[in-house]
Amino acid sequence: MSLIEAKLRPAVEVWSGCVALGAAFIIYMMPNWFMMTESVAYLSAGLLLLLALVRFKESLEVVRYRKRLRRLPYYGMSSKEVPKYGDSLFFGRGFRWGQRHTQRLKDTMNPAVRHYIEDSSPYHWARDFERKHGKHWLIKLTRWNSPLNPVRPLPPIGGNRVLHAVGIDEEKDVFVAGSDRPGNTLVLGTTRQGKSRLAEILLLQDIHRNDGPVILFDPKSDAALLTRMYTAAKQAGREDEFYCFHLGFPEMSARYNAIANFSRITEIATRVSNQLSGEGNSAAFKEFSWRFINVVARALVAIGEKPDYNNILHYVTDIEPLFRRFADYWLPRNADLSWQADVNLFEEEAAIQYKKNPRMAKYQSPRTEALRRYVEGMEASDGVMHGLLGALRYDAEFYSKLVASLIPLLEKVTTGKIGKLLAPDYTDTDDDRAIFDWTQIIRQKGVIYIGLDALQDLEIASVVGNSMFSDLVSTSGTIYKHGYEAGLVGGEEGKLPKIYLHADELNELIGPEFLPMVNKAAGSGVILTGYTQARADLEAAYGDKAMSQVIEGNFNNLIMLRVRDKHTAELMTDQLPEVETTTVMQVSGATDSSNVDSEQDFTSSTQDRVSVVSGPMLDPSALMSLPKGQAFMLVNGGELYKIRIPLPEDDHVSIPETLRQMTEQMQRTYTTGEQWWRGL
Repeated sequence: MSLIEAKLRPAVEVWSGCVALGAAFIIYMMPNWFMMTESVAYLSAGLLLLLALVRFKESLEVVRYRKRLRRLPYYGMSSKEVPKYGDSLFFGRGFRWGQRHTQRLKDTMNPAVRHYIEDSSPYHWARDFERKHGKHWLIKLTRWNSPLNPVRPLPPIGGNRVLHAVGIDEEKDVFVAGSDRPGNTLVLGTTRQGKSRLAEILLLQDIHRNDGPVILFDPKSDAALLTRMYTAAKQAGREDEFYCFHLGFPEMSARYNAIANFSRITEIATRVSNQLSGEGNSAAFKEFSWRFINVVARALVAIGEKPDYNNILHYVTDIEPLFRRFADYWLPRNADLSWQADVNLFEEEAAIQYKKNPRMAKYQSPRTEALRRYVEGMEASDGVMHGLLGALRYDAEFYSKLVASLIPLLEKVTTGKIGKLLAPDYTDTDDDRAIFDWTQIIRQKGVIYIGLDALQDLEIASVVGNSMFSDLVSTSGTIYKHGYEAGLVGGEEGKLPKIYLHADELNELIGPEFLPMVNKAAGSGVILTGYTQARADLEAAYGDKAMSQVIEGNFNNLIMLRVRDKHTAELMTDQLPEVETTTVMQVSGATDSSNVDSEQDFTSSTQDRVSVVSGPMLDPSALMSLPKGQAFMLVNGGELYKIRIPLPEDDHVSIPETLRQMTEQMQRTYTTGEQWWRGL
């Protein structure tokens, strides 16, 4: 193998090919000129013809390589054309990046060969003409997107187009083995670079695999992503398992209670209070809020009522009704048979006292006073009852200060139609909107789109997203211990599912509950693919650089589209080895002769020196200059691939009327900028 490849040069092979072709023709036509017999002449002509073909092929490779440095071939496919394999995941077309491609990329930076890469003068003239004469008839010809047009415009994808061209001759479909997916995948890239399109490709395959639930968290609400997700579900025959939860369209959304399902009752308080600030003086208020929510949740569960945001807010604001309801439930099971008569007597006494001096009334109802007096006289040891009694003892003004941060949080998720969405009424037979929970989705192998409407209300989107993540972590913990078929008739104990979880705009979703999701939930079958823009997003979400590094360390696969800061690019480049590249140096010189008797006046020399230099396989600047729809992919313990994501081609699939109305409103309401490929 030659030490220097040198493809950025004139295709000199064509001249030797022409000579060999001409010689073959002459020998074949006039063998007597060369004093050859016919058999020898035909053999010689055949060998020369073969040599000509080889040289023409070599020259064609050089020309094609130079041509593709300026323009890559179009690459797109419909959802039906996306490869679907049970044990592999398709990402696009590309090649494995190695030392040769680092060398080729370095060669393109040589000023002597820039004319092979830069656009021609006619191309620049055509673009200048279009800018100056916007309505001229000639513009239709200059913009004609055909190979016959020598000045046709380049697709508006920007970036350094040679990054993929240096390996275009090795391009093939790139797959990742299914055994590598449980290690989690992190996709980084700034806005409008193709993260959503990549998500579509991965979601489509996960849906068609049909071996587990597929969950998408989409904070920014991309209508095209929702439509294509439903399209894939319909093509896979899973449209009956499709759910759509959207905070922006509660009247058309499926319903969900983020705190109704739990393995331990304390999880309810944790999910709600995790949304509160725990820094500085706020830590004490957060701990009190947790304790008080826990008391309310335990009481509700004890009396047979499912906790939700609405009833927690109601009883956080006014604890008396819950105390009375719990006491009426608890006393028949723990008090003497005469408790009702005693409580009625105490109630009459309290009512008389309240009537005489209303200012001395501690509670809104005399019955609360009677029940409290009776229960305290019992000296009961029940933890829930003690918690409720403790809450009753707080002064109203002091208590309001303790829950000052909790009540606004609960009001955010219980106001208007969203309150009914997050606290569904299971007894309302007139509401035909579906109600789901994670256990149901996992057992049913459902396909669910979760739109959090973060563009309109980031605060509520963060609260709901974190609660849903926390609920999913809890469900994963139960599955890890017992399997997802535990409790079903004929269910298999310990059987684990595959849960394909895709989280777009990951930084808007993560909270304290995310760490166990990313580093422990894989044991229960969760396969996480997270999408965000930069490393700084994770740091900002946690407020702690060390914690964000822990999160990064739990993603074994890394895909990086164009990023805007060096710190993010170094997440990939720092994991790559150094490689040796060659540099050709031309050295020339002349030396005068000092010998006056010699006929030689001077000596000259010209040399080409090849030096080997060690350097990084990939520089951060390469990741910061990627064209749209292109990415580097680091998988399987250090294999680096350069890929192109296929552009989408329309699939005409009918969607339900409700979903169609939702997507039309989303297109009018949200401008996400993710449809950058339009018009390419």
